[in-house]
Amino acid sequence: MIAVAELYVYPIKGCGGTRLESAEVTPRGLRYDRRWMVVDGAGRFLTQRDLARMALIRPVLEGETLRLRGDGAAGEVTVPAAQAGPRMTVRVWDDTCPAVSDGAEVDAWLTAFLGTEAHLVHMPDDHVRPDGRKLGQVGFADAYPFLMVARESLADLNARLAAGGETPLPMNRFRPSVVVAGCEPYAEDTWAKLEIAGVPFAVVKPCVRCVVTTTDQATSARGQEPLRTLASYRKTAKGTIFAQNAVNLGTGRLAVGDAVRVVERQAPPVFE
Repeated sequence: MIAVAELYVYPIKGCGGTRLESAEVTPRGLRYDRRWMVVDGAGRFLTQRDLARMALIRPVLEGETLRLRGDGAAGEVTVPAAQAGPRMTVRVWDDTCPAVSDGAEVDAWLTAFLGTEAHLVHMPDDHVRPDGRKLGQVGFADAYPFLMVARESLADLNARLAAGGETPLPMNRFRPSVVVAGCEPYAEDTWAKLEIAGVPFAVVKPCVRCVVTTTDQATSARGQEPLRTLASYRKTAKGTIFAQNAVNLGTGRLAVGDAVRVVERQAPPVFE
C-alpha cells in the first residue's frame, strides 16, 4: 500500500522546515506553508538560491506565533501570525502580489543574520494567488502548493551516490511537503491524479532542481551533489528533475499513515 510517510511545512519561503505528523490542507496548501517570505529592499523574494545562509533560519510555529531562531544568531525573534502592518507589493518570479510587513524588529534580526537588507512579509488572507496551472491557490511557494516524492526515489538516488563514492543525502535537501512510501522508485513520475484522506490532488509538473539541493540544510555549505548524479539519469529538455509538483483540489487534513490512492496515471518523462 502506498501511504504518506512524512509531512513537512515551510512557514518562511527558503528557510528551514518542520516535520509534522498531521497537517490541515487549506485552499493554499498546507496551513501556514510559505505564508511568510523574505524580500530585499525592492520587494524581490530571497531564497537559498541567493543566500545559502537562509537554511540556518529555523522558523517554529507555536500556536498563533512564529518564532525565528538562527544557528549562531544572538537571540531570537517572534512574530504574531495575525499581525497587521502596512502593505507593500512583492515579487515572486514573474508574479507580483500584495504582502503585509511584519515589522522593524524582525527585519533588523533578518538583516543582521543574513548580512544584507532583508524584510519579512506575509500574504494577506484576502489575496488569492493562482497556482501555476490556475487549478487552485498557492502562498509564496514558487508556483505550486505541494511537492511530492517517494522515499524509494531517494533510496535509489542514494544508492547511486554511494556507488560513486558520494555521501547519501537526507530528504531535506529536496524540501518536499509530502513524502510517500510503498511504491517503486520514481513512481510519482507516472501519477496524474491522487486522493489522500479524501483530498483530491492533480500532479501537474516535474520539479526541475536547482542549487538549493546542493545546500547542506544543517550547515549551509554547498557542494556538487546531488545535481551531478541526478543529471546522469534524470535530465530532460527542461532540466534535471526530482519529485513532482501537485495542486490540492479540495481541503481536509493529511496525516502520516494515510493511504495514497492513484486515481489516474500519465506517461513518464522523457530523459535525455
